[in-house]
Amino acid sequence: MTQPKLSDRIAGAVAAVQAAGLSGADTAIILGSGLGSLAKRVSKAVDLAYSDIPGMPRSTAPGHSGRLIGGNLFGRRCVIMQGRFHLYEGWQAADIAFPVYVMKALGAQQLIITNASGALNTRYSPGDVMLIEDHLNFTGVNPLTGPNDDNLGLRFPDMSRAYSPELRELARTAAGQAGVTLTEGIYAGIAGPSLETSAERRFLRNSGGDAVGMSTVTETIAAAHAGLPVLGLSAITNAASGGPDQQPDTIEEVLDNAATAGVAIAMILERLLTLLESARPHRAG
Repeated sequence: MTQPKLSDRIAGAVAAVQAAGLSGADTAIILGSGLGSLAKRVSKAVDLAYSDIPGMPRSTAPGHSGRLIGGNLFGRRCVIMQGRFHLYEGWQAADIAFPVYVMKALGAQQLIITNASGALNTRYSPGDVMLIEDHLNFTGVNPLTGPNDDNLGLRFPDMSRAYSPELRELARTAAGQAGVTLTEGIYAGIAGPSLETSAERRFLRNSGGDAVGMSTVTETIAAAHAGLPVLGLSAITNAASGGPDQQPDTIEEVLDNAATAGVAIAMILERLLTLLESARPHRAG
């Protein structure tokens, strides 16, 4: 059986979402592990389970509710993924990228990605927030592998500015206004689900990584393909340097520290979305 074109799948998902009353979003947000509580602050919300959206994968990871939410958040009309998809769940890279194109088709002009990450950099501590400067793709896959749909983007999208310098500057300003100290660094993406060996952590650090996680890179590649500027924020959840004092990690610890950092991320986003509103050009008449 021939698979439908990606653009046709996107159109089907968008039609279902719009029929439910979710449309006109200008900012897309992906909430990572332990960060889903931000969705509770959306007003005038339209809330859909992923299972009600044609073509949408299902989220099975801990702390991922699996819902698409639209509404007003800190003065912006947002579409929010409360939970994402991962390679370790068995999804293909193109499945993980699919919602990015849907949110772009709903009107999103920028994408904010959050995640939970382990600290390769010994200067980082659990509970910190890292502004993603760039990423290393160690997942072994790319969502653009296969035929390209020219209606969606270029065959060879540029990734030299994968994380928007303009949005990063706004995030620094927002963090300063919120009284939150930001670290900045390189995110190393792996497939998971097993956490890294100590040797792998040392390798990733020596390769230039400051934090490691199991998401984000696939979505960022899709966003670059779709022409969506990206801002990435990592909730640092555990020490992952692979050094001689490396301690075992648990998912409970990761989720607890993600929730702590999530409070700081929410404070940043509140100011950031206000700054985006102020920076948006206003039409006369």
